[in-house]
Amino acid sequence: MGQSDFPVLSLIVFLPLAGALASLVFFKKTQQAAVRWWALLVSVVEFVVSLSLLFRWQIRGEMQFMDGPATWIPELGISYHLGVDGISLFLVLLTTLLTMLAVLASWGFVAERERSYYFWLLLLETGCLGVFLALDTVLFYAFWEAVLVPMYFLIGRWGSERRIYAALKFFLYTMAGSALMLVAIIVLYFVGGSFNLLTLYDSPAIPTQLQTWLFLAFALAFAIKVPLFPFHTWLPDAHVQAPAAGSVLLAGVLLKMGTYGFLRFCLPLFPEAAVSLAPLLAVLSIVGIIYGALVALSQRDVKSLVAYSSISHLGLVVLGIFVFNAQGMVGSVLQMINHGLSTGALFFLVGMLYTRRHTRLIEDFGGLWKKVPRFGLFLLIATLASIGLPGLNGFVGEFTILVGTFKAERIYAVFAATGLVLGAWYMLTLIRRVMHGPLENPANQELADLSIREVLVLVPITLLFFVIGIFPGLLLDWMEPSVMALLHQIGPTIVSLK
Repeated sequence: MGQSDFPVLSLIVFLPLAGALASLVFFKKTQQAAVRWWALLVSVVEFVVSLSLLFRWQIRGEMQFMDGPATWIPELGISYHLGVDGISLFLVLLTTLLTMLAVLASWGFVAERERSYYFWLLLLETGCLGVFLALDTVLFYAFWEAVLVPMYFLIGRWGSERRIYAALKFFLYTMAGSALMLVAIIVLYFVGGSFNLLTLYDSPAIPTQLQTWLFLAFALAFAIKVPLFPFHTWLPDAHVQAPAAGSVLLAGVLLKMGTYGFLRFCLPLFPEAAVSLAPLLAVLSIVGIIYGALVALSQRDVKSLVAYSSISHLGLVVLGIFVFNAQGMVGSVLQMINHGLSTGALFFLVGMLYTRRHTRLIEDFGGLWKKVPRFGLFLLIATLASIGLPGLNGFVGEFTILVGTFKAERIYAVFAATGLVLGAWYMLTLIRRVMHGPLENPANQELADLSIREVLVLVPITLLFFVIGIFPGLLLDWMEPSVMALLHQIGPTIVSLK
């Protein structure tokens, strides 16, 4: 099922864009309730359409539902080409799910300029989906850069006090890395004779020295987006200042663009460079795992703590990619999804708490379980999923990565496991300080528990924690053929995960 008769991937990519433009055309600025319902309708339809991929999916390692290639800019040989495999399939579903829930959650977070807000939110969805589905390098780059604009406005217009600083820092950091990637794409065209990614996969091997330079150019853009230590400094500012839905999509989707880029571009296009530079990437990953965890331990702001935890968790994902075996890589693909779900839930919960108290300082809370037990239950489950409790989704991804890492290099696994222990420490400390103890602060005495709408936002993610944790094969079986195909491209003979 390579080529698709119906352009379902194009529909998935551009339906949010069409919905965003329609909101500007058919709704006035004063029709806030109508705009909310319209954005929710568009996001729900988008999620349902993306789910349709599952019903026609064939478990194998090749691209499916391909749309194109169709000539886009003939003078330059640039084509419009989309496709999805087991690596990108669940990233697409994660994007559409979190966007739908972010729209619903925003009903309680956003109270002004709602038409513009939902316009940028839906536009962001189109950009992210394009990144995960593009099979032309220039088309990929166009979507990659397009993501910056809506996120910039979401942070800059609906963020917290230092939102302009955070938005500019996010924009400039990510654009700086992307500039070198564009140069590498052009060089790759002259070397491989095409912008089409599948054609480049089958092209003769690139000389090793040139591979190294091209790998570094792509890797810098992806490392900034992950973000990999030491390119992480933009992330805490962006997370803390962004609105709740912006933080959810930033952590749940945008950071995965970097790890996805390593898998889709760096490894198959530059295999010799990837293998030779793997120790450097592994060390930077381990430093990020431990550094992120240690800094999270010292945070006074709940949102900042969760932001630094993402640096630690994504470091583990990158580590799994560069151990070059099936367990590590499949675990990394799964952990991208797991991190998006658990961190997305945590940012939703932080936003719900901030809406009630207008503070995120841990010291302002304590004893909340007495007043908001439903909130406490969801926070506890999301925390346990984040730290990898057996039976929840985080355990499967982390355990699989550690097995693969142990097979490749035992000392890497030891340091990585240390970071996971620190992760349990700071997350459980957060639960203790926020939810337990005496209810002393008078401002917390009248807190309202979660509303039905807020529960509806959290229930789908919470159910997925258990479904993935108990039945991981539902995802692993679909991911593994594409991962094995990728490993075959890299070269070494790899024993199947099963």
